[in-house]
Amino acid sequence: MIVCIAVVGHQNNPLYIQSFTEADDALKLHHIVHCSLDVVDERVNNPKKSGPLLNETFLGLLYPTENYKVYGYLTNTKVKFILVTTDLDVRDADVRNAIEEAETLHSLSSLLIGEFHLLCWPSVIFHGGVFPLM
Repeated sequence: MIVCIAVVGHQNNPLYIQSFTEADDALKLHHIVHCSLDVVDERVNNPKKSGPLLNETFLGLLYPTENYKVYGYLTNTKVKFILVTTDLDVRDADVRNAIEEAETLHSLSSLLIGEFHLLCWPSVIFHGGVFPLM
């Protein structure tokens, strides 16, 4: 089950973060998302150590914790999608599809709103489209 999804800008500025659990876990999930940005930066800046190719947008499993698995996705514009799941047996293909759908919603909402999307982000299109994915 997906418990958190985050969209982070190219300068590591949070564009959208939503947790789908109790309020007590929200702060912990925000911390996990924040820590995962260091892993994304390390993989992008040290391609020889990271494994996946840099032209691959799906970064795969960033790191597991005791209760969660954290996955990453990096767009061509360096926008990062972070997904946290409690399902420890989840397949990478399923996570990849969920993140790619969220990325499509992000692109669509940015296209429809245009240059002003940062002023009214998260858009109703993205926010409304993310909930059915969970």
